[in-house]
Amino acid sequence: MSTRLVLHSARLLDPGTGGPLAASALAVGADGRISALGDDREVRALAGPGTTVVDLKGAVVTPGLVDGHTHPVTGAELTGGLDLSHCADLDAVREALAAEVRGLARGAWLFGWGLDPNVFGDLPVGVAPFDAVLDGVPAFLLLFDAHSALASRRALELAGVDGPRTFAQASAEVVCDADGRPTGLLLEDGACELVERVAPQPTRAERLEGLAAALDAMAAAGLTGGHVMDANGDSLDLYAELDAAGRLPLRLRVAPWCQPGTDADGVRELIELQRRGGALWRVAGVKLFMDGTIDNGTAWLERPDCHGESTHAFWPDPAAYTGIIGALHRAGVPTATHAIGDAAVRHVLDAVEKARATGGDPAVRHRVEHIETVPDDTLRRFAELDVIASMQPTHCCDFTRADHTDNWSRRLGEERAGRAWRCRDLVDSGATVVLGSDWPIAPFPPLGVLGGAVHRRPTRDLSQPPHGPEQALTPLEALRGLTTGAARAAGEEHLAGRLAVGHRADLTVLAADPLAVPATELPDVPVLLTAVDGRLTHRAAEL
Repeated sequence: MSTRLVLHSARLLDPGTGGPLAASALAVGADGRISALGDDREVRALAGPGTTVVDLKGAVVTPGLVDGHTHPVTGAELTGGLDLSHCADLDAVREALAAEVRGLARGAWLFGWGLDPNVFGDLPVGVAPFDAVLDGVPAFLLLFDAHSALASRRALELAGVDGPRTFAQASAEVVCDADGRPTGLLLEDGACELVERVAPQPTRAERLEGLAAALDAMAAAGLTGGHVMDANGDSLDLYAELDAAGRLPLRLRVAPWCQPGTDADGVRELIELQRRGGALWRVAGVKLFMDGTIDNGTAWLERPDCHGESTHAFWPDPAAYTGIIGALHRAGVPTATHAIGDAAVRHVLDAVEKARATGGDPAVRHRVEHIETVPDDTLRRFAELDVIASMQPTHCCDFTRADHTDNWSRRLGEERAGRAWRCRDLVDSGATVVLGSDWPIAPFPPLGVLGGAVHRRPTRDLSQPPHGPEQALTPLEALRGLTTGAARAAGEEHLAGRLAVGHRADLTVLAADPLAVPATELPDVPVLLTAVDGRLTHRAAEL
């Protein structure tokens, strides 16, 4: 077999043990798998005329880092607007909006993203504080959770939204004041789409190039793969086009959505869709929602939040969700369910337990996404049911505070805010934890996710105290969440997540050992090289 790639003079890191392999070089065969591990001399001897040979000069090679929860197409589109994620108060938001408005043509839409509800302090979340600066401007401002948005008065007018609406999604809402007038706050997709559908849309060519640029940036940040939690619109066609052109730099597993109201025919279509894929992407699973978010009062909690909200499921009939989980399980289709609140997480675990009791392949692994607050008695059930715990530690870092003065914590109260993002407890209970960013909700660079899981501090100000330091992971546990955990979540532990002969040559090369660098410094470690199937998707100039 011909050799595609040789990396030598390297430190090969084993996430199983946390130590280096005895080998200092590896070779990749024409099939994209690791074909040899050994010393520099014997592995370099495997190189042929067409082999790419790279002297790593002592750099550290890890199995390719995988984002366990990402939205590339959505992210590429949303992050093309005004970034509001850096705004810490209302004045900063107004200043950013005013600067953007000055550059807009008459009648043009203003799009923003990343707005933190904490900027409103004790004021209700709504568009009123921005009315003066957005006077006559159609604007759509996505809140950081991407489950809610603010629409300006002009945008609401253009969309014909002048009062409350009823939606199939139980938690969707056009929030109105006591007089029935919209406040500008739109909760969940059903409400947001009322305005989005009248806003101008980018061309397909623009969307394709934006997606390609986003994926290239991910590869440069060290990512070799992603578990994609949506397949909305023509997303699958975009992945297929990039893949066919050799422009797909990440290995993607895509889970299309199953929404409330999906009937038996819809479930069969989702099952059939599992056959779609290409060289580096494939449909693998189904994404469902059991609730919304705590910050906008649409999570499903066992007790209401401080505003009396977050009291019901995303599915008007949670039993219908349970039935669909059973049908997908029996068809051999893994599921990933967004469940943030304790009641939502409990219902997902109950549904999986019922599905497993009805038969089907026991090797099919289901997942719970986010798991922001759960009581003790749910922890052990993840391992007992072999349910993957998919966590995004940077959400805890950047959207909550150690003193619980943030919106998320105040809504929950001390008891539930004190059990935030229980990464440590889930690992200790035997659960497989996979880590991700949920981009565009939080930045995608995996070294930031890795560091956040360990330090749990606000990335804007790392001098601030950590939120729940007792829930921090060790550097090795965090690395496993992006390597071996991601592989097991995909049912691919036999061919991914380790540096071993026969495993995929999805590789990340770093300038320093991620297990030795202080967690707060990890985002600054240079990514020197990234490879997928042994083909380079990123190479730093110094190599």
